[in-house]
Amino acid sequence: MAQQVSEIMTADPTTVTPRTPIVEVARLMREEDIGEVLVAEEDHLRGLVTDRDLVVRAMADARDINATAAQEVCSSDLVTCTPDDEVGEAVRLMREHALRRLPVVHQDVLVGVVSIGDIAVGQDRDSALADISAAEPNR
Repeated sequence: MAQQVSEIMTADPTTVTPRTPIVEVARLMREEDIGEVLVAEEDHLRGLVTDRDLVVRAMADARDINATAAQEVCSSDLVTCTPDDEVGEAVRLMREHALRRLPVVHQDVLVGVVSIGDIAVGQDRDSALADISAAEPNR
């Protein structure tokens, strides 16, 4: 039987509101050792901010990190999957759209996120990517 996204996703992902200052987004990423934060409003997905977004869309433009809101630098045209999708479908979407992470939604409500690291650990625990994804963070 094929594995479902719900079996490997990170449930209850870290979220911020669209108005959260990006300095707080960056602090959350550091504290939780994550590379993305989902932007949500009342459990509805509005966007995704990655560490790269902070660099390319904020720092490179010399934006004020205290005055710039997450909604100003996040990706908002997102590809998503559902918890009932097979992992193979998530992989297909990631390949097709060159993504490292997919928000997981159920009936328009954000329920999780699945990353290539989650897939690597869930599919082949002996792979190099699984080892890297499961390693303790560098501090």
